[in-house]
Amino acid sequence: MPGTSPGMTSFTTKLCSEPDSEEEFMSANSALHIAVLGGDGIGPEVMAPALDVLRKIEATTDLKFRFTDAPAGANNYRETGKSMPESTVRLCDEADAILLGACGLPSVRYPDNTEIMPQVELRFHFDLYAGVRPARLIPGVPSPIVGADQRGIDLVVIRESTEGLFASMGKGVVTDTEARETLVITRKTSERLFEFSFRLAERRKARGRVGGGLTCVDKANVFKAFAFFREMFDDAAKRHSDVKADRLYVDACAALLVKRPWDFDVMVMENMFGDILSDMTAGLIGGMGMAPSADIGDRHAVFQPCHGTAPDITGQGKANPTGMILSAAMMLDWLADKHGLESAAEAGERIERAVDKVYADGIKPMEFGGSNGTADIAKAVLAAL
Repeated sequence: MPGTSPGMTSFTTKLCSEPDSEEEFMSANSALHIAVLGGDGIGPEVMAPALDVLRKIEATTDLKFRFTDAPAGANNYRETGKSMPESTVRLCDEADAILLGACGLPSVRYPDNTEIMPQVELRFHFDLYAGVRPARLIPGVPSPIVGADQRGIDLVVIRESTEGLFASMGKGVVTDTEARETLVITRKTSERLFEFSFRLAERRKARGRVGGGLTCVDKANVFKAFAFFREMFDDAAKRHSDVKADRLYVDACAALLVKRPWDFDVMVMENMFGDILSDMTAGLIGGMGMAPSADIGDRHAVFQPCHGTAPDITGQGKANPTGMILSAAMMLDWLADKHGLESAAEAGERIERAVDKVYADGIKPMEFGGSNGTADIAKAVLAAL
């Protein structure tokens, strides 16, 4: 059936480290502490429905949540000179998980003219090396790809999130005549990334994914760094012989994604390539408003929609909260594994089913030319739950 999936949120199962202290178990057994960073623009507007959905889950299960709001983003920088205070970083460190709306504004920038991006800073601070970007076409959602409504799209981009070209963020050298940025790929991060990716592909295969596998996307035919990247992928593939392993150059991958996206399962790639291709795959399933994401490390994880702050529609009730709601579902599945809470995994699946039902029943966000805004979508999902 087009649009069905072995479980969009379930891909995190058994991918994070085991709880490493009694304190982690205690947190889960009482109330799961969630750091809430609404951010800028439509960030707080889409965060509110996601929290309402989690409260509905809380009211109908044995799960308990404790939400703590914290400042982060361009508005905080404008007021204080910092993208986020140390108290926000401490909160994120202590919380069971981090929910983030959207951060940054085009009109607020650092002196070097780069945007305020605390979400990227958190990746570096907590070593969130695995950027997980699912792209699943929900029944009833339009795709620009002919045949997608019949064939379905259900793929995951795994974007390395702490190095690659982004390792140069804030460190580039600019003179009057040239500018230089440095791409970094390390064995330590790449080996963890590939292990994460193969295990994700294994879980999806175990849940019924037919003809799937893991594709390494690179530019190994031109750059030594990517040849090094592919060499480590090949070594990992030998340890996971039950997963079909493929390799594609990034330009060929982009061309195939817009022709036959249903042929892809899990893809793993360097940071900048993942930044670009994950936006493209979001476009295949209805746009950025439909796309959830997670940045996962060995101990911490941040969950946020793929879209930006959209200052042009801020305060108008037009924002689509679906990506944020599905990000909350991903968070529940990750917490289920971290704390051994089966009810959290079931709750994440309930949220997915509710979203699917809402779109199958005909809700149409404004970015699709419909009339349904933030409140309509939120109300429909809550009712479907």
